Amino acid sequence: MKAKSLIVLILIFFIISSCQKKGSDTGIQGSQKLKVVTSLFPLYDFAKNVGREKAEVTLLLPPGMEPHSFEPKPLDILTLDSADVFIFTNKYMEPWVERILKGIDNKRVLIVDSSKNIVLFGESGKEDLKRHPENKVHGGIDPHIWLDFSNALKMVDNILGGFVKKDPANKDFYQKNADEYKARLNEIDKRFNDVLGNCKKDTFINGGHFIFGYLAKRYNLNYISAYGFSPDSEPTSKDLIKISKTLKQYGLNHIFYEELITPRVAETIAKETGAELLMLHGAHNISKQELNEGVTFISLMNKNLENLRVGLQCKQK
Repeated sequence: MKAKSLIVLILIFFIISSCQKKGSDTGIQGSQKLKVVTSLFPLYDFAKNVGREKAEVTLLLPPGMEPHSFEPKPLDILTLDSADVFIFTNKYMEPWVERILKGIDNKRVLIVDSSKNIVLFGESGKEDLKRHPENKVHGGIDPHIWLDFSNALKMVDNILGGFVKKDPANKDFYQKNADEYKARLNEIDKRFNDVLGNCKKDTFINGGHFIFGYLAKRYNLNYISAYGFSPDSEPTSKDLIKISKTLKQYGLNHIFYEELITPRVAETIAKETGAELLMLHGAHNISKQELNEGVTFISLMNKNLENLRVGLQCKQK
């Protein structure tokens, strides 16, 4: 009898578990938190601000890892398998997404492509692909959409849509949070416009890969990078000479470098020209120290604005 009772209890357990999983198609049950997995740091921070205490948000990318070299491991597939929502940037930024989704058993996980309704563009057309063939890494498309705050607003809306679809009972909660966060994005966008509209220079040079194209376009700046979309590329000696000449030609005193990549190229150019180094954080990912310090997407962008103000010789307000 005890054995039969145990079998019945096990069957009941599996039936309840199955019902709970099925329930996740239409909503989150009771006090359950929405389980959210994100690919890159901006999405992680956006999702945390929309979900707050009703969402358990996980960053798939390990802190300190450069995202272009990231390849999901079996443990990452297990993490996705237990998620309600998976959010990625776009198919050009994370070409591994299509492959990893085929390996998960949980077909109920809601997939959110955060680039929906966003127009993606290339670095500078076909001519640039001839000069930088490594840009084919992203199909010649610039995937760094979050660095234009008007795009970031749409990304938040796409995340909101995923949360509401998976957890409609808390629609008003998510909507309120999204509206508040979008107001903060609009505020920093205005600050960037105000500060970068009053500068002696309108050109900045990055000694890394091509990442800040959306930011430059948003604020009508000229942007030059040492090499294309792939952070593993190496500029030619001709490229370095050209960049050094451009620094002097425009009277620029600073050259920028990006996070999580050893700035060898920027250091070489700085040594050659006497320019000083400044960081521009692309916010792909953050270091363990930054994670412990509680940095946010907006705090990183505020620091970027300060460094751009110095590099572009803007008026102090």
